[in-house]
Amino acid sequence: MRTLWRYCRIMNMRIKLDSLAATKALAIFTMAALAGIDQLIKHWAITQLQPVSQIAVIPGFFYLTYVRNFGAAFGILQGQRVLLSVLVILVITAGLCYILSKHVRERYVIWTLVLILAGGIGNLIDRLALGYVVDYLDFSPLFGFPVFNFADCCVVIGTFLLIIYMLRADFSAAAKRRANKTDDSDTTNTDTESP
Repeated sequence: MRTLWRYCRIMNMRIKLDSLAATKALAIFTMAALAGIDQLIKHWAITQLQPVSQIAVIPGFFYLTYVRNFGAAFGILQGQRVLLSVLVILVITAGLCYILSKHVRERYVIWTLVLILAGGIGNLIDRLALGYVVDYLDFSPLFGFPVFNFADCCVVIGTFLLIIYMLRADFSAAAKRRANKTDDSDTTNTDTESP
C-alpha cells in the first residue's frame, strides 16, 4: 500500500511538472506574441502616424503622437543606446533563464516576467533596428506625461504586478513568523509550567 501511495505522489508531481512546463512554453509563445503586437503597432505608427505627426483620439486628453525616443521608457537616459541595449539584453537573458529554470514554480511570477520581458524585447528591437524607440501613446495635454508605447505598458504593468506579488509574499512570510513565534512562546510557557 505504501508503494502505491508513493507512486501516486510521484505521478502527481509529474503531472504538476508537465503542467508547469506547458505554462512555461505558453509563456514564451505569449512573450513573442506581445513583442510581435508591439512591432505591428509601431509599424503602423511609422507608416501611418509619422506623416501626420498626431491624431486626436479624445481632444485635450488622449492623442496618438509619433515620437522618436532615443532613451529608455518614458524618455529617461536619452542618447544612451549602447548602454540601454546591453542592459536590456542582460535583463532579457536573465529573465528567460529564470523562467526556464527549475527555480520558478509560481505561475503568477512567470506571467509577470512575460509582460516585463515582452516589453523589453519590443523596445530592444526598435533600438537595435532603428536606433531609437517609437512612442505614440500621448496623454501629455492632461498629465504632462511623456509619450510612451505598448511595450512600455507591458513593462510597467508586469513590474507593478511583480511588486504586488513580492509585497504579498513578504506579508505572508511575516505573518507566518509571527504565528510561529506565538506557537513557540505557547510551547515554552507550557513546558515551563509542567512539573
